[in-house]
Amino acid sequence: MSTRAFEVALRQGLVDLGLTLADGQITQLLDYQDLLQKWNRVYNLTAVRDPKDMLTHHLLDSLSVVAPLQRHLRLRPESARPRLLDVGAGAGLPGVVVAICCPGIQVTCVDAVAKKMAFVRQVQVALRLPNLKALHARVETLPGAYDLVCSRAFASLVDFVQGTRKLLAPGACWLAMKGQEPVDEMAALPVDVAVFHVEPLVVPALDAQRCIVWMEPASS
Repeated sequence: MSTRAFEVALRQGLVDLGLTLADGQITQLLDYQDLLQKWNRVYNLTAVRDPKDMLTHHLLDSLSVVAPLQRHLRLRPESARPRLLDVGAGAGLPGVVVAICCPGIQVTCVDAVAKKMAFVRQVQVALRLPNLKALHARVETLPGAYDLVCSRAFASLVDFVQGTRKLLAPGACWLAMKGQEPVDEMAALPVDVAVFHVEPLVVPALDAQRCIVWMEPASS
């Protein structure tokens, strides 16, 4: 897939997702994809190696969460500069994509694998993303408080909320990107965690089920 063909496919995907980005942001997404391909040859950051599959399974899949995330923040303007924690971020999916598309959000990616956070730090420098930070750590050891804690195919919902509960700021919530609706996982959540929305996602050119499970601490 040529660079031009990749850009055309990316721009069409943005149209399908209803996203409007500046040309500079599109260039950053293309550069991110290029960096991911180069690093992946040496460091094995992701099992997806074909550029066309990277476009659908990584970039467009991560981009599908941007509009729902922006909509949520408009409805809950608790913070002038929202803080988002991407747990088990791997190569920065969706954290890097959110940082590119939403410069007003302070994005922190955390992962226990050092080489993956080294890659995200390189992306932050190369793409000049002042709102992106990478932490090599286990999420259970992190300090701080965040307005949104998100994950993409990171763990079961129970493990996700239990490992990150102390990181929620007042009024904050969890955003879990999943494949098909995880009915059994939702049923296993503790009583003090409430699912307030399960949002279907449609990823352009990807024939697979996707959804966001939105959760928050239940009112006592």
